[in-house]
Amino acid sequence: MIDSHCHLDYIADPAQALTELGLSGVVCIGASPEHARSALALAEQFPQVWATVGIHPTDASEHDTPEARAELERLALNSRVVGIGESGLDDYWAQDERKAQQAAFEWQLSLAERLGKPLVIHTRDKQGQESAHLGVIDTLRGWKGTAILHCFSGHRGLLEAGLERGDYFGFAGNVTYKTAQEIQAAAREVPSDRLLIETDAPFLAPVPKRGRPNRPGYVRHTLEYLAALRGLDPAELEQITDGNARRAYNLA
Repeated sequence: MIDSHCHLDYIADPAQALTELGLSGVVCIGASPEHARSALALAEQFPQVWATVGIHPTDASEHDTPEARAELERLALNSRVVGIGESGLDDYWAQDERKAQQAAFEWQLSLAERLGKPLVIHTRDKQGQESAHLGVIDTLRGWKGTAILHCFSGHRGLLEAGLERGDYFGFAGNVTYKTAQEIQAAAREVPSDRLLIETDAPFLAPVPKRGRPNRPGYVRHTLEYLAALRGLDPAELEQITDGNARRAYNLA
């Protein structure tokens, strides 16, 4: 069972975490120069871990410098780095930083396309707004690379645009929450060959672990929930989503 998106370097006992609940692989997200180095170190230490490198939109104003870009480009050439990001737009935590976010997003789009690696995209708006989602749709228009829409929100416009582009959709523990009807509706609709399962650990623990720090192995709870939502046997969905993760990230 592959956790297609987590922050393993935020977890105090990564070696133990990798042994839990049948976990077979993890994509560790390095969304700043510091965390990119940490993610790559874990990927080089553990054969079942792969890394991404990039700049998170909420950190763009601080970390998007020429020096950071040069370092991330160098790190991205490592064979254990399988993606760029997470990048994207965030008007929830960083509403007044769109210019910096957009510049970092567009640079990472270019880097991902040049290296032939997928771009992991973060998109978040304040409730009742959609400026970040619409900005992502507009920025991706005409881009030729592979996008992974991490922790998918269920936004209808981004769903339709992503399906048309052939993007991958990652569903995290919040799909199990009672109030997540839009996310659940999207999780039913996304074609099986575009579906990814993730934890975003240590954030967004799924039911029945909600309220606790999330762990990569808890991806099993999300998988079981999605299997029931889609009327599938969990073992069948595990085989599907593991295959999708390997294809999306070109995992060895």
